Amino acid sequence: MRKIIYWVHTSVDGFIDGPNGEFDWPTMGPELSAYSDGLDRRVDTLLFGRPVWEMMVGFWPTADQITDDPHVAAFAPFWRATPKIVFSRTFQGDDWTSRVIGDDLHEEVAALKAQPGADLLLTGGASLAATLTEHRLIDEYHVAVHPVVLGGGRRLFAEPKQRLNLSTVASQLLDGRIAVTQYRLTQ
Repeated sequence: MRKIIYWVHTSVDGFIDGPNGEFDWPTMGPELSAYSDGLDRRVDTLLFGRPVWEMMVGFWPTADQITDDPHVAAFAPFWRATPKIVFSRTFQGDDWTSRVIGDDLHEEVAALKAQPGADLLLTGGASLAATLTEHRLIDEYHVAVHPVVLGGGRRLFAEPKQRLNLSTVASQLLDGRIAVTQYRLTQ
């Protein structure tokens, strides 16, 4: 069975974006980029909630043409070539969307996981991750904690309806400043 991997950046105070939605604070050094690339090699489908999708589609289609950042140069072709599923009840899709899932989230995601293929990568976001967590559909959580205090924004785990017990699988310090920890839900 395919796994859903949740890959997210957060601040020390637990926010995935700033008070005004800003996402200008994560720093992708060579070690963090290599970690991200390793996750990319495990997957054949990218998953996005609508807010993250709007941010991604506004940047990644031509990102490598507007910057010489090594992480961008490596990720942009992967992003363009990889099928992308957006979860939204109102979005109809666009040229970069492979599929939109709007209803029956639990059923649709369980079916995706049962299909043959590589794992699925959920990048960023809080609402979709919270819903998938509630249904116990996320298999791995990879959380990169950046050394910044944002003081507000959307929380990493948006008000879970129940306690989440996690097991730590691995943890490491990357680029001398970003703590990346891998978790999984315990039963």
